[in-house]
Amino acid sequence: MRGDVVRLSFFYAAFFVFVGIHMPFWPVWLAAKGIDAAGIALILATGIGIKVVVNPLVAHFADRSGARRSIMLALVAGATVCFAAFFFVDGFVPILLVNLFFFALWTPVMPLGESLTLLAARTRGFDYGRVRLWGSLSFVATAAGAGVLLAGRPGETVLYLLLLALALMLPAVAWLPDVRAPAAAGRLAALELLGDRPFLTMLLACMLVQASHAAYYAFATLHWQAAGHSVTAIGALWAEGVVAEIVLFAAGPALLRRCSPAALIVLAGVAGIARWAATAASTALPVLILAQALHAFTFGAAHLGAIHFIARHVSPAVSASAQSFYSAMVMGLGIGIAVFAVGPLYAASPAGAFFAMIVLSAAALVPALALTRSRD
Repeated sequence: MRGDVVRLSFFYAAFFVFVGIHMPFWPVWLAAKGIDAAGIALILATGIGIKVVVNPLVAHFADRSGARRSIMLALVAGATVCFAAFFFVDGFVPILLVNLFFFALWTPVMPLGESLTLLAARTRGFDYGRVRLWGSLSFVATAAGAGVLLAGRPGETVLYLLLLALALMLPAVAWLPDVRAPAAAGRLAALELLGDRPFLTMLLACMLVQASHAAYYAFATLHWQAAGHSVTAIGALWAEGVVAEIVLFAAGPALLRRCSPAALIVLAGVAGIARWAATAASTALPVLILAQALHAFTFGAAHLGAIHFIARHVSPAVSASAQSFYSAMVMGLGIGIAVFAVGPLYAASPAGAFFAMIVLSAAALVPALALTRSRD
């Protein structure tokens, strides 16, 4: 069991090296290429939104074949080659197209990895949160370190760091345990979940909670730079949010003994109202430090609730499809639409874009509270 935990933990750590650079600093590179706020929003939104098409198809093939690790390795290799094209393109349309192809290969990797981790946790008897927190630790170290490395350096440095991060993913995926579930039925497995009301209710609640992060993911770095904060301070703010997330994942087993997965999603919605109100109202560093601590709940509690809901509610035979459907709808469609919409909002009023996120957090409480009445 210990060997599997180490290998899965390394996978999460390697994956979030890339995320820890890409999430805070990719919009900065795009802005340096002369792309405006609306263009940045469209590039980010299409990259996220491609999950809706790609992830369920890849997951169906993974559920049919059971070969999650081999599929992940092929995807990561293709994504690494595709990302290198960013060194040779310029202008909005070429960057948009390369970004779209890259994310078509990259986005299925994590839901397949999550499915593999949950299958291993179910059969080997370890806690998901204790493995996933290594991804969060990696994000913290990478976001903070990248902020220091990028200070005073040309924007092209971001590309080199991201390409190195992708190269690290190749051995991380190759080293994963080859855990397999029973093969799914012949028809598209994800379709079985479309008639599952509790599952769909969970998706809607999590979609709204995670979509409320759109202004943060797309424009927090630019917003805080405009307020006069250094790249190092901004990297530390991103890292702080994930430190709080780590604490929550470490406390996951204790939380889940006291709260249902649905209750964690309710908590995420309530925390989102407070977090985005504070972020919209002030760019003062003490306020931002307090607001970033709430990332433990706005992201961490919602994600932990969703993952454990799927683990308890969904058959292992369609686990990859369930994870990919969650990724496609929650991390793809929901966030993609919100990021696209927030571009013009941010251009008109940066603070107003963050105030709009409060509405999404509040709306999430309706399906989340309904989910608390289900048996899962």
